[in-house]
Amino acid sequence: MRRLTIALLSSVVALPLAACGVVYHTTSVSQGISSEGKVRVLPLTAESVLVANRAPYQPRQLPAYFNQSAGMSGTMSGPVTAPTGAFEQIARTDQVDTRLPPPLPPSSYKIGVGDVVLLATPKSGSTVEQLTGILAAQSSRQGYTVQDDGSISIPNVGRVMIAGQTVDDAEATLFQKFLDKQIDPTFSLEIAEFHSKRVAVGGDVAAPTVVPITLTPLTLDEALAAAGGARTADTNTAVVRLYRAGKLYQIPLKSLYDGNARIQLAPDDSIFVDSAYQLDKAASYFEEQIKLANFKQVERTSRLQALETEVTLRRAELDEKRQTFNTRLQLESEARDYAYLTGEVAKQSRFPLPYDRKASLADAIYGSGGGLVTAKSDPKHIYVLRGSAEPMEYDSITAWHIDARNAASLLLATRFELHANDVIFVATQPVAHWGNVVNAITPSLIVSSANAAAN
Repeated sequence: MRRLTIALLSSVVALPLAACGVVYHTTSVSQGISSEGKVRVLPLTAESVLVANRAPYQPRQLPAYFNQSAGMSGTMSGPVTAPTGAFEQIARTDQVDTRLPPPLPPSSYKIGVGDVVLLATPKSGSTVEQLTGILAAQSSRQGYTVQDDGSISIPNVGRVMIAGQTVDDAEATLFQKFLDKQIDPTFSLEIAEFHSKRVAVGGDVAAPTVVPITLTPLTLDEALAAAGGARTADTNTAVVRLYRAGKLYQIPLKSLYDGNARIQLAPDDSIFVDSAYQLDKAASYFEEQIKLANFKQVERTSRLQALETEVTLRRAELDEKRQTFNTRLQLESEARDYAYLTGEVAKQSRFPLPYDRKASLADAIYGSGGGLVTAKSDPKHIYVLRGSAEPMEYDSITAWHIDARNAASLLLATRFELHANDVIFVATQPVAHWGNVVNAITPSLIVSSANAAAN
């Protein structure tokens, strides 16, 4: 037995490892240029993590139906619209709300279509002899109506545009026209009749009428006075309504009589006085409101039932789309980004990157990778291999190196964002590597030694 042991030991020493037929290769990351590409190794620090995370990468997005709910954008969820009532609401109150129009800016009267202007000249001298033909009359005063195009027509002078001008501006325009015709422009101009700017007054007034606006600004109380005043015995409920430029304003008649509201009117204003509180009209109004309320209730119930049906159908449609997507995902028919784990991890695998957010290096190692193998993993050499996204640098590879011998460095792994096709590599400990070599060659050595002893 002792001789056999010595023979075996001699055979082990004598036989070279190469004669065993066993070769054990290790995997490592080498910096430099090779046939695989250009590799550069960068240590993973707090600063380099920021640089790596700035590289362009957009996670894949889930389809829109994963962010929708069955109750969103319901076509039948709008408010119930009842038919428009035939009666305006009438309420008998002791105090009426006041809605005053904004004050008008100060401005001078501007001549408009329909106004009549009066042209006056001296009665004696050569000027009169020249102007008698121009004015087409033996009188020194001649009126002209502003036509639809905004002009007046003067014999031997022609048409002169004066609409939209003040009296002073119109005089200057006529003065220049007379000079152009080589006529002595000795004249004066005034407005004889105002027809272009008017205010309508109606409702419960003595004499509904149209009041013109002249050179002097027209106020609301003056317009009512021109219509003969309001015909109401109850000033507490009487309201003066003013319609201007698409908006409705109202002033209690009592406030107007007390002098608390002095309002300047604008061209095309409409004034209407409501003074009577009519019980028959109020009764018709309230009856109509009851019918409209009933209609709204029935319509609301019907629409809620229709909306519930629509929500049920939409929920079923969304569920079907999501289930189809999950099935396609399991069959790998849907495009998805992956990172790959290799080396001394508990489980070498590919790590599916999540939708709608970015995953970290720690997520991959301690998730589908199962963590580091304590007996075999070399914490000094953990790498993330990332290829360049530039077509001109397709063979460039960056190896982000993390040294986890200090466990505090693992905090960087939680901040390092993974991109599509990243490769995570964990090296083997030197002792574990030697153990693998021994385990691989020992059976071959025993067989070779036994064969040598038998011979």
